[in-house]
Amino acid sequence: MRISVDIDEVLLKEVMVLTGEKNKSPALAKAITEFVRRQKAKKFGRLIREAAFDYPDPQEQPEPPPLW
Repeated sequence: MRISVDIDEVLLKEVMVLTGEKNKSPALAKAITEFVRRQKAKKFGRLIREAAFDYPDPQEQPEPPPLW
């Protein structure tokens, strides 16, 4: 997708250095991709800390099935 945005030239140069890209578009694409990845990881970490996932405790022994 092609868009037009105003970005501070010094900041854009820093993004290019940090991403290792020589061109503006790939540098921005890489920076945005990394930002999204980190936000998703942060959200996942928060969900884990909040115990949003209900995994069985590996220390617990499962109950044997009833013998009828």
